[in-house]
Amino acid sequence: MLCPLLFLSAFIVLAGAQQQSVTQPSVVDISSCPITYYGQKYEKLYVTFTRRDIVMCFDKFYDPRNEGDCIVGSSPDKRRAAFNIVQAESVLERWVKNKTQTIQNSLRCSVQITMQISSSKISLHLFNFGTEAAMFLEARGTGLVAFYTQVSDVVINKVEVNNIVYQSQNHTIDISGCRHSDTVYKPGTVVNSDPQICSNVTCSETATLQTSGCGPLEHCQGNGICVLDTMLDSTCTVTGPTVIDVHGHMNSIQDRCAYSLFSTPLLPDFLVLGNFRERRRKDVSFLDSVTLRVDGHDIHLEQGGRVQLDDSTLTLSSSPQLVHGVQLSKDQTGVTAELTNLNISVFFDGNTAQILLEGQAGSSVEGLCGNSSSSLSDLRLSEYSSTSCEMQYSETADSTIDCNSVTERCNLLKEAPFSSCNTDIDPEPYITACTDTLCKYPAVDGLNCQFLKAYARACSLHNHTLDGWTSNTGCSSEAFCQDRTCSDHEFCGEKTVSGDTRCFCRTIFASKYQANNSLGDATVCKENSASLTLVGCLLEDKDINYSALQLNDPTCRGQVDKLTHMVTFSFNSSNRCGTVVTTNNSYIIYKNTIRSQNYSDVITRKDQVQIDFSCVYSQPSIHTATFRIRDWSVAQRITSGAWNYTLTIKAYTDAGRTQLVEWNSELQLNEKIWMVLKTDGLDGSMVSVVTDSCWATDKASPTSSPRHDLIINGCANPADPTVQVEENGLATSTYFSFNMFRFTGGSSDIFLHCQLHLCPKQGNNCIPTCNTPARVHRSASLTYEPEAPAFISVSWTY
Repeated sequence: MLCPLLFLSAFIVLAGAQQQSVTQPSVVDISSCPITYYGQKYEKLYVTFTRRDIVMCFDKFYDPRNEGDCIVGSSPDKRRAAFNIVQAESVLERWVKNKTQTIQNSLRCSVQITMQISSSKISLHLFNFGTEAAMFLEARGTGLVAFYTQVSDVVINKVEVNNIVYQSQNHTIDISGCRHSDTVYKPGTVVNSDPQICSNVTCSETATLQTSGCGPLEHCQGNGICVLDTMLDSTCTVTGPTVIDVHGHMNSIQDRCAYSLFSTPLLPDFLVLGNFRERRRKDVSFLDSVTLRVDGHDIHLEQGGRVQLDDSTLTLSSSPQLVHGVQLSKDQTGVTAELTNLNISVFFDGNTAQILLEGQAGSSVEGLCGNSSSSLSDLRLSEYSSTSCEMQYSETADSTIDCNSVTERCNLLKEAPFSSCNTDIDPEPYITACTDTLCKYPAVDGLNCQFLKAYARACSLHNHTLDGWTSNTGCSSEAFCQDRTCSDHEFCGEKTVSGDTRCFCRTIFASKYQANNSLGDATVCKENSASLTLVGCLLEDKDINYSALQLNDPTCRGQVDKLTHMVTFSFNSSNRCGTVVTTNNSYIIYKNTIRSQNYSDVITRKDQVQIDFSCVYSQPSIHTATFRIRDWSVAQRITSGAWNYTLTIKAYTDAGRTQLVEWNSELQLNEKIWMVLKTDGLDGSMVSVVTDSCWATDKASPTSSPRHDLIINGCANPADPTVQVEENGLATSTYFSFNMFRFTGGSSDIFLHCQLHLCPKQGNNCIPTCNTPARVHRSASLTYEPEAPAFISVSWTY
């Protein structure tokens, strides 16, 4: 009988994939099945063959002087081992759990290592159970085989198989655990590691580490009890790409996403988050706005002092306004939001945010402002971020930046009057943030003072008055770009060295236009209109005043969107704005030009603007309408390229076209019928409908015979004196008449076919030129006799 162990080995081999054979020191990629080895997750195996052993380390190649996380076993014959990644199976999962009696998570995959040692065939399996892991050793043959696990130089566990006769034996061990301060803890362990510092370590049953201790603003009494420092205030500063937390530690944001800055279990429904965006360079991000999430509502503190509650803009003053439990106020320095019940205040001046936590508010700080063990990816808020925000860019260094001068400027924080605050507020994080940013990004848009101002305000929050710091540094305490509102793709910056400001395009947004040397989007062409949208901030980059631009018609100016600052020029059928319509072979071209106004001055010192934009349409195809004089009037929707219109065909018994031919109308041979081909949906000022030809057959096919022509080349057939073309090519409808007839010797049905096309009016005479020679006798194949009542239907062939 096949024992369960042999079944396991055979099963794994059958399910395996992507084998890698190793005969020399090699790195084996196990990222598709990472192993959490005693609490540390690894994606590689560093395989080494020594004189006596095979050593598989997770963190580096084996070094006997500095051992790492390794599995060590008897060296295989010929120093050869094969590695496979194996998919999970429920049977295998139950088998391993039964063997260990400790594993709880689900099996995800496993790494299988096979080798030959003396007369034994060895299979070593590393099972991935998420935060848990297990190792299984099976030997088939005779002899002693041993493998042991170690962390650093400490042997954790050992498995050994000793077969005296040829047989199969196995052993399974749990290699799960948790790590804390270089110590391995078994699952299910709770340790009070040091009562003097109130530190507790818990390794859960599924090998998940949890640590507890005093909060960032608490201290340990030495008996395992934490006591709150109620008199201690703390400040978190976010400026540029830098976050300086309540402990003075730094973190730098490299992307353009939103991150959690502050939250506390004391107020579960309150969150402060920061939104980071680029400005003049793609590789440097800046704090762009701050959002307070309160009771399901978003209070956005934005550039220019603008504050929005969800999608509504609030009007603030120095007098506090209560909004969902938050006191909001605004002055010349910026906007302040206070939660008085918890002594939390958030200040934002458009560039720097400072969160002040007083007393109990600082007892538990989470987010980038706290002493969080979470990674940046854990604190990134996707619901407030764009889908591409994590993409990072690299740009050429700015050769105009003098980093030595920058460093000297930033080090002013160590000198008077700032030095009086240095003992309470460490200036080093602010100096580092200042130099790291300004050695890479030009000191414009208030950045020359931004980091100094952030430190000065942090000092003022802790009752330090830095007299004269603004005059000593040439800075102002007022907010930069206060009350200037820019759109989402813009930021506020310095227009001139004197301090004038305007909205600039963000560089990633602008790059797609600059790559094409364009000032806006492509022309939007529709059937009866066209528009071109220019980017306001790109126009300002070129020193172009949008209000001085016009179309060919000087009365047609650009319309500015107050939110996006985009400028749109357009024309349509009701206001053509001097649009020129031309034809070129099979195309119709509508062209207009955005240009500078005509100045009466003799000279000008600005470039004249001329931006041509046009819409090119294919000439509408010639369509054939077929209708039977046994049906009544119908309408057909026609689409030809950009053209969409409805053609209605009707027959009347009177010249005034008031008596419509209906299904019960009685028509006599040689009775005059007036036909109307009418269109809806076309701009009659720009195009007209031309009926090129009409002919009759006794079958539905327009190519069948016999055939009788009514209209040829837009004119009445001279062979039929009853045909009169009353209007053709003048507007969007065509009118003609003829006397009723029938084909002799054939069917009593008559099918009438007409071909028509659209003609641009500008520059064209769309009315066919017709000669009127003497009429000749009508075709002998036609007989004018009474005809049955009729109504008209229509089908189209293309």
